[in-house]
Amino acid sequence: MNGIHDMGGMDGFGAVQPVETAEVFHGKWEGDVMAITRAMGTVGAWNIDQGRYGIEQLPPRLYLTSYYRRWLERCEWAMVTYGYAGADEIAAGRSLRPGKTPPKGKFTLAEIDKITRRGTFTRPAPAPARFAIGDRVLARNMHPRTHTRLPRYVRGHVGVVERLHGCQVFPDTEAMGQGENPQWLYTVRFEGRDIWGPDSDPTVKISVEAFEPYLDPVPA
Repeated sequence: MNGIHDMGGMDGFGAVQPVETAEVFHGKWEGDVMAITRAMGTVGAWNIDQGRYGIEQLPPRLYLTSYYRRWLERCEWAMVTYGYAGADEIAAGRSLRPGKTPPKGKFTLAEIDKITRRGTFTRPAPAPARFAIGDRVLARNMHPRTHTRLPRYVRGHVGVVERLHGCQVFPDTEAMGQGENPQWLYTVRFEGRDIWGPDSDPTVKISVEAFEPYLDPVPA
């Protein structure tokens, strides 16, 4: 979907000012939000793509507040959307009825390191790759109302395949609860001037990881 989260290629937001000595969290609540998010993902309450889709639902005024505020708003949205809490419970700040058990159930403190270790998203290939390294491909000019990982700024532009990553879980369907639907994943390189025009830095090249359904061949 198109939204404030898809900020690649946009300007006017000011320079990023990294602070090397900054605290990891600006307040205890930020660490709590991160812990809750990791725990809910670990027990299978929602997957990473459903979590990303939740952040994409946020209005700009909330998205632009702070990083962990986005996570908090997403967590509350997901809790209600996937049936783990009611909106009235979120408002009350406490449970008002028995909770729903997530797919993977509870875990003990001793199991945390084991169960929070991320697995692989690589899956067996259902068909041969459509493209090869060096192929010119066109990023589709697509604007789905749901989740996608194809950045808006490369849509409709031609790039060159520079790497194959094998078949991976397809975020567009996984985010909507429609299954893994494995698809080939490529790194596609675009010339900065092809995207942003002649005023762009001629040395800029943009590499984007793009799934096969995002791409079409360019006629020779």
